[in-house]
Amino acid sequence: MIRVDGGEDGVVTITLDRPDKANSLTGAMLSDMAAALRDAEGARAVILTGAGDKVFSAGADLDEARAGLATSPVWEQVSGAVAALPCLTIAALNGTLAGGAFGMALACDLRIAVPNARFFYPVAKLGFLPQPSDPVRLAALIGPARTKMILLAGQRLSSDEAHAYGLIDRVVSPGDLMQTARAHCADAADGTPDILHKIKSMVP
Repeated sequence: MIRVDGGEDGVVTITLDRPDKANSLTGAMLSDMAAALRDAEGARAVILTGAGDKVFSAGADLDEARAGLATSPVWEQVSGAVAALPCLTIAALNGTLAGGAFGMALACDLRIAVPNARFFYPVAKLGFLPQPSDPVRLAALIGPARTKMILLAGQRLSSDEAHAYGLIDRVVSPGDLMQTARAHCADAADGTPDILHKIKSMVP
């Protein structure tokens, strides 16, 4: 469900591996993700991605969401763990990003997506509050009005719109996604953890 690869060259890839369920996240997967992020604290770069060619993650598993997962503090714990990593973090979005999965992508330093990706966070419609840090991080990237457009008005963004707004940093073909993500890790992989951490801490 959560697959961890690499690390020998300083670059760790963490994959949401539940493509038959649109990589929707269960409580167990979120716990495994938190553990994988703790284990990656010594890495020089971490890439988060999803299995399959359509969806990075549809958010919470529907059955578990109805049972309370949608409002669990574990979402905030995972996004906080991503944000706290002292190295370069990249969300390689292989497809649509939805719901609670926004948190881990927003907490990354960079977001790269494929052209067919869509972006939506339907909390108003579903009657849930977003994770506490998500509106703050989202507004820092795209501004308050566009944040409200997504969270309150429930609008879906195409990858081109998301790129134009600043939600994602690059749009690349599916075949180039991981190669591009790894290319962005090259300098960090050659660096030292203390310098990477200091550089990262200098950027507000």
